[in-house]
Amino acid sequence: RKRVERIMRERDIAGITRRKRRSLTRPAKKAVPAADLLGRDFTASAPGEKLVGDITFIATEEGWLYLATWLDLATREIVGYSMADHHRASLVVDALAMAAGRGRLQPGCIVHSDRGSEYTSEEIRREIGRLKLRQSMGRTGSCFDNAVAESFFAVLKEEIGTRRWPDRATARAEIFTFIETFYNRKRPRKHPHWGYLTPLEIRQRHEQGHALAA
Repeated sequence: RKRVERIMRERDIAGITRRKRRSLTRPAKKAVPAADLLGRDFTASAPGEKLVGDITFIATEEGWLYLATWLDLATREIVGYSMADHHRASLVVDALAMAAGRGRLQPGCIVHSDRGSEYTSEEIRREIGRLKLRQSMGRTGSCFDNAVAESFFAVLKEEIGTRRWPDRATARAEIFTFIETFYNRKRPRKHPHWGYLTPLEIRQRHEQGHALAA
């Protein structure tokens, strides 16, 4: 009875648990939210069709480091991200500009988020319009409407292991390495169509299929 619990206690082994995430979502009082264009359909037929975005915070001895990401639903690849000591609208704009700068967004691509003030700001609306994308938002207080974006942050914080970094520069470097070196390129995931591949491999399969069709 309770053998695993007993052995772990005897050997001073503790499991890693996901802590409840304090929400950063602060709806703007007068902002008009965009319609929900996803309806919890977190699938896409090709890269660059649908992105989901969110913001989280990372604890350091210098204070919070904020991370904004945009994740491609076709591949689950993090295609754009930005880090700063604030979570103003420019944080999510910079992350979206990175995704667009990589040349991986299709005209009319849906960019989905929660209704936080960063996403209802005029700054992000202008950038979305300039890039000819379509904005989408989940309902207030419903984490399930943006579950995939939030799930990535849970994976990052669980697998990277560190709970508090000595400074923002160290945290920034380790998060960069996690996203670019491990998560996008080495971490396999089960995908209903492409199988047990990494996000990079899934995108490459899509690109190869598109080239053959052309």
